[in-house]
Amino acid sequence: MKPGEIESSPDCASAILGPDFAAESAGGFNLWPLFSISWAHFLNDGASNYLPAVLPAVLVTMHIPVALVGVVMAALLAGQVLQPLCGLIADRLGGRSLVLIGVAASTLGGALIGIAPSYSILICVLLAVGMGGAVFHPQALAVVRQIGFGSRQGLFLSTFLVGGELGRGLWPMLASLIVVHFGLHALIVLALPTLFTLPLVIKEMPSVHARTNAAPRLSLNHHGRPLAILVGYSGLRAAVTYSLTTFLPLMWAEKGGSLVGGASLITTLLTAGIFGNLAGGHLSDRFSRKSVVIATSILSAVLLVILLLVQGPILWVILGLLGMAMFATFPLQVLIAQDILPDNRALGSGLALGFSNGIGAAAMMLFGPVAARWGIPFVLWSNVGLAIAAVAAATFLPPG
Repeated sequence: MKPGEIESSPDCASAILGPDFAAESAGGFNLWPLFSISWAHFLNDGASNYLPAVLPAVLVTMHIPVALVGVVMAALLAGQVLQPLCGLIADRLGGRSLVLIGVAASTLGGALIGIAPSYSILICVLLAVGMGGAVFHPQALAVVRQIGFGSRQGLFLSTFLVGGELGRGLWPMLASLIVVHFGLHALIVLALPTLFTLPLVIKEMPSVHARTNAAPRLSLNHHGRPLAILVGYSGLRAAVTYSLTTFLPLMWAEKGGSLVGGASLITTLLTAGIFGNLAGGHLSDRFSRKSVVIATSILSAVLLVILLLVQGPILWVILGLLGMAMFATFPLQVLIAQDILPDNRALGSGLALGFSNGIGAAAMMLFGPVAARWGIPFVLWSNVGLAIAAVAAATFLPPG
């Protein structure tokens, strides 16, 4: 048995991962492909999501007014709109090249944030980082669905997403510590993990099958309505997520809090989302995906209201619970999209996450001027309305 393989003992496999795992893993199942793609996700999402944590320092250093905060974040997120196109390309090409190109672009681009000499160049760097994420995610999600199997697909996809959430949760704190102690220019050291480990990722990461010409074609009559509902729901959730990660640290700084303290808010929200991802994937393997999405969406709306009313240490507790509830839906959104488009899974993944994230990015362009005119608390309270709208949209999702 090779390193990284699980012995194919039916009793052991059934006890840990269920009978489907035992039945479908005869001869041993190699976990290294899952670990490698999850590590790549950690690198990609970590490098492309630590900007909010250091945004107060960027604004001060580059003399950027708060009214342009939405434009800065939109530049980082705008490339997500292209994920469906990247998904179409990934479905046609197969392989793994887009995954590797994406993680390299995100990591190297993210490292340049601290040394951008002007506002215009900063925007160009952020656009490049966003494009890296757009290239990475559709093909990576198709790879994970290919190596998953049986009734454990939700758990496998959740494991992959945990890699991204760990990156999104831990890198903001790491980036803020680097900036506080060494300055913005030192952010370039965050490219080192990718440079050192990318060869191992290349060695272990599997290739996804290309879409064949015999596969059924897309049909707007058949796929349009369920996809539109899913994208609408996911877009609302993305807008709330991006708004919280952008404006919570700014509100903290506005009240005299430290850069590291503001970063800890993001870290708490996103790190707690790891448990939400795992819980959502696990529950989706046992209950209706739609019912889990509706329940966690309702819980998210309630916790968001509580978050905006509390102060003191309880703030971090509520923020952690909110992160769990919000991120429990992410693996389910992808699975639902891939079930709608079973022969175009990269495209489905791009629509469920990437295009929806683009909707969230567009919302950020509106939030900046709103925050400048009516204040950051007003923006955060407006997220409650978006969360309630997401609950309504979830009730129209396809069953499954």
